[in-house]
Amino acid sequence: MLHSRTIVLSAINLVEGGTLTILNQCLSYLNSDPSMHGAFRIIALVHKKDMFHYENIEFMEFPNSKKSWLFRLYYEYIGFYFLSKRLKPFLWLSLHDMSPIVYAKRQAVYCHNSTPFYRTHLKDIKYSYKVFLFSLLYKYVYWINLKSNDYVIVQQQWIRNGFHEIYNLALSRIVVAHPNENNAPIERTLINASQRASVKLFFFPSLSRLFKNFEIVCEAANLLLQRGVDNYQVVLTIDGTEDVYSREIVKRYRSNSKIIFCGRLPYQEIFDFYAQTSCLIFPSKLETWGLPISEFIQFNRPMILADFPYAHEAASGANQVVFFNPDDAKQLSILMEKVLMDDLSDFNSVPRCDIAKPFAQSWKELFDILLR
Repeated sequence: MLHSRTIVLSAINLVEGGTLTILNQCLSYLNSDPSMHGAFRIIALVHKKDMFHYENIEFMEFPNSKKSWLFRLYYEYIGFYFLSKRLKPFLWLSLHDMSPIVYAKRQAVYCHNSTPFYRTHLKDIKYSYKVFLFSLLYKYVYWINLKSNDYVIVQQQWIRNGFHEIYNLALSRIVVAHPNENNAPIERTLINASQRASVKLFFFPSLSRLFKNFEIVCEAANLLLQRGVDNYQVVLTIDGTEDVYSREIVKRYRSNSKIIFCGRLPYQEIFDFYAQTSCLIFPSKLETWGLPISEFIQFNRPMILADFPYAHEAASGANQVVFFNPDDAKQLSILMEKVLMDDLSDFNSVPRCDIAKPFAQSWKELFDILLR
């Protein structure tokens, strides 16, 4: 049975956050590059079609995909097989972790979730039983049908090494693909940068997840106030309506007037906040990449980052960076106070990481690897 000149992007589970950004970047590239949409029929499998507007891409909608894991399992291991037999794609690219059973000339999976590398604690159940269970079980979710892929795509070298060790995959089959962030908003926001207020702004943009570690930033802000330091504001992109975790954080720290719980922000508004930000704080204990880090690099301002491998890799080549223990609120508060005093003696440049091949720094480079 001959394979058609078709690329299928499976993304029925991507509806928010960094994974949705990755999907849109991928679609934008395929939609704009004539060598791709001119040579291939491109079909995207999504949760809702009205979330996307790309004239050179066909969309197939799967509205039940987020209702239950049973639907998801059915699609991945039964439904998509019959769909693939009908479409006969040259490439089936699953953009959301799972390796479906499909009929395709080439198959690849993009693994976003670094949960298997997260150290769980029983107290995690209180805030998110899903994160607790996922951290225990997700490495087995990855394992199912994983070796049917010609390539497994990850975002950082340390995750590649983890997949190599856990799943005994050849390093030559694990592609490190750096997110191709869109830097366009900087033209607008840099105009506002010179108008920053004398009160310095610390910014931590993220979705509400237990491992994001919002509480350490709030504790550090409280310690600053206790020392009589008040010429700052901390902006956090939660407002207490998201889940149990954010509700408890807001309830516990809303008495601190220096902390602004602004809730989730549109992409452009995040860049507007970057322009006003004196220092980015990123204390997360678990990331596949840490997109705000690489987005903020272009502003060339201080960053205080959790001392984890993902942060060192995401901040590769950045100036004015310091890494801290993400469980030490006192250390964070001292570093924040140094920023307020314009004392950046602890902040340094981050050496550039040398990534072994296969390595892609753009969607074009990634598809060259997948299709060659």
